[in-house]
Formats: sequence, C-alpha cells, structure tokens
Amino acid sequence: MQEKLYFYYTNDLHSNFDQWPRVASFLKEAKASRAETNESCWLIDIGDHVDRVHPIAEAFMGRANVALMNDVGYDLVTLGNNEGITLGHDELFHLYDDATFQVVCANLHSMNNDEPDWLQPTVNIHSVGGVKVGVIGLTAPFNAFYELLNWHVAPPYKTLEKYVNQLKQTTDIIILLSHLGLNEDQEIARRFKAIDVIIGGHTHHLLRTGEHINNTVITAAGKHCAFVGEVMLTWDHTRQELVKKEAYTTDITHIAKDMQTEQNLYELEERADEILEKKIVHITSPIEIRWFTDTRIMQELTNTVKDWTKADCAMLNSGLLLDQLPAGDVTYKDIHRICPHPINPVVVELTGDELLEVIRAAFTKDFMELKLKGFGFRGEVLGRMLFAGLQVETDMRETGEEYVRDVTFQGYPLESDHIYSVATADTFTFGRLLPEIAKSETKRYFLPEFLRDLLADTLRDKFGDES
Repeated sequence: MQEKLYFYYTNDLHSNFDQWPRVASFLKEAKASRAETNESCWLIDIGDHVDRVHPIAEAFMGRANVALMNDVGYDLVTLGNNEGITLGHDELFHLYDDATFQVVCANLHSMNNDEPDWLQPTVNIHSVGGVKVGVIGLTAPFNAFYELLNWHVAPPYKTLEKYVNQLKQTTDIIILLSHLGLNEDQEIARRFKAIDVIIGGHTHHLLRTGEHINNTVITAAGKHCAFVGEVMLTWDHTRQELVKKEAYTTDITHIAKDMQTEQNLYELEERADEILEKKIVHITSPIEIRWFTDTRIMQELTNTVKDWTKADCAMLNSGLLLDQLPAGDVTYKDIHRICPHPINPVVVELTGDELLEVIRAAFTKDFMELKLKGFGFRGEVLGRMLFAGLQVETDMRETGEEYVRDVTFQGYPLESDHIYSVATADTFTFGRLLPEIAKSETKRYFLPEFLRDLLADTLRDKFGDES
C-alpha cells in the first residue's frame, strides 16, 4: 500500500499583504480538499513573513502576521532574518506566543538563558497512515546583528550534525525548513544524504519543479508569495520506504481572493493607522525630498547619524527618503511612509584611501541611479550621497558628469593610511555596492534602532515648531 503526504508552503512574503488573500484562498482550499479525502497535509512557512516595511507589521511588531497565519491554518513555520533581527529581543521572544502552529528552528538561541516557550529545534509529525516525519528548521546566522539583540544563531552544519542523526533513529522521513539560501541548501544536500526534502527561502529563488541532489529534493517558491510551493511524498508501507519525491510551485497571482482575509486585513490596517497616528512633531513649512539634489532634511539626518554614533564622519544616500512631508503634524505613520526600510545605522573603519574611493564611487551616475532591490532597501533608487564631518568638493566634466575634486576632514586632506570611523546605512555592508565598506574588518551595527528612528529625532530637534 502506498500513501501520499502533501506539504504546501510559502516563503519570503515580506508582509506583501496585497497578495495574502490569494495565499489564504489557495491554502485553505488545498487543506480542505485533502481533509475531505482523509489525506495527510501540512501548511508551512519558511520565514520572512514579517517585514516592517508594511504599516500592519510595523504597528503590531509582527504579531498581526502571526494572527493571519493562524487564520489560514498553518501547521509549521521557521524564522527568517526579518523576524530575527528587525525586532527587539522581547518583541521576538513573544512574537509567537499566540501562534496556533509550531515554530521550529534548531540554531536560534536566546543569550539570556531563557528560551521562548514556542521555540523547538525539531518537530515530529505523523501521517494518517502512521508515517513518522521529522522536521528541523534553520535560519541564517547573522550574528553581528543577532548578538546585539541577545540572540545567537549556531552554525547550520554543526546543528544538523547534532539533530539529523537523532531524527534518523526516530523518523521515516526528514524535512529541513531552511531560511539559509539556495547555495547553502545545495551544500547541505551534498553533505547530509539522510535529509529527504529541503524547503528553502531567503535568497528568493524559484524552483518550479524542484532540484534533485543526491537523495534530496530542494524546492523554493520565489518571493512575495506570487507562487505557493507543494511537496508530494509517496511512502510505500509494504517496502517501508519513500519511493517518490515531487516538488512544484503554482502561480497564484490570478486566483480569487479569500474575502474573510480581505476583511481581516482591512480591519488590521485601520487599527494600525490608529496606532501609528501618534504625533511626533509639528512643522510649519513643508519638507522637500529630492533624490538627486542636496536637501536640508537629508543633510540634517546625516548630521544626526554622525553625532548619534559618535563617528568621525557620516554618509547617507538621498533615496532613503521616499516622499515629501507637508506642513502640519507629522506622525509616526508619516515617518514610516517616507522611510519604511528595515535599515540600521552602522559604523565602519576605512583608511583615507578607501574612504576617498567610496566617495568617488558614490558620485557616479550608475550608483546614484541604481534601482536597488534588497539588502534592507525598500526605495526606488539610491540617489545622491550626503556627508557630515567631511567637506566634499565636486566639479563637472565636459561630458556633464560630476566628479570629486577634493575631500577634506577637519580642514585637512584625507590621510592615505589614517583610519576614519564612518557612519552609514547597513545596506552598504552587504554585496558589492561599495566594496570598501563591505570588506571593512570593523563593523559596528546599532540595533534595534532603524534610520527612521533617527529621522524622528532629527525632525523633533531641527524642524519642530510647537508654537
């Protein structure tokens, strides 16, 4: 006799709630149809469901995301870095207190010697026919951030070595929920042949029909839940072994929405508006935002970041601020609207030569007009860089291209080998946007504050008029 086991999953929603009613519709129908035929079915999320770019996620600090997953009927989830490092310690500690699903993540640990009640390293589940499935979760080890929030993420491979052998002894099938990214998933499949399925996320890769490495099928469903993933496993009870592994993804962008979920989101948005309507400051004149021109608000924000971090100098790109502020009361909702990014301040150490190279790169047309997606940035283009603590003089070439003519610090040219502490957005410590910053051996991140928290301080201190 053969039995089919069905696993439906989502990954990397990033609080894209416009798509969520379709997700709810698809998953509710899938679960109901399997229940009607008495087949085993589980709903799973692979993390980064929460993203504080959305007012609902911001107002409820992710708790509304959990409530929405409860309503759909999820069974298992693991954590992404957006749950892990964009919330304060206590906010993450209590994020899943009201979850009706199980949370599995084997490599996340509290440094306060007190683990959340909801956190489990592995979970054992059973099919209708008695097949034993062991599920383990892993999240990406961004410990430079996690440890500032009193969490630690253990190395994934060492964690797997500890738990996979245990699961082999007690289960028939092993499934890994991996918020590590495709490259890591592929390497895990090469090293750990006992893992039958890796359901992945984090790097937003879409595997339409799965990828097979050794004994493992790897799958993932892209980003923002335009696709929902499905894994179908066939267990032969006579032979007592798994005889077939299939993985698919389904485009759900055109299916009908679940109307109850639509109503829930409408009510959550109204409540979020009430929470975020707290007045921050009153301004008597509108504040202009420009991405390719120096503006007072960006200059003052850059000054604030320099002073707040106690760095020698600071640099911020104008694309961080997305819209104007009209005269009148400015609320936290306004600040979130114009600066929605989950970006933290960071201080890096650069030599004078490295700093000069960074400044030159920032004035190139390619840099300023780059339409960046990811690394915490939720804007349109990077925009013009502004500086505090540095005097940057530029000129124009005959081609109309701007270039850096001179840079001074406290009235003197930058010294080639002198070490300068530079405050900026943590975006630039990732990838290859500004290699000198990404490669800096000294990076000091500031958490849990986002740049918008310093924007609120800047508005209060430099633009407020309470008269």
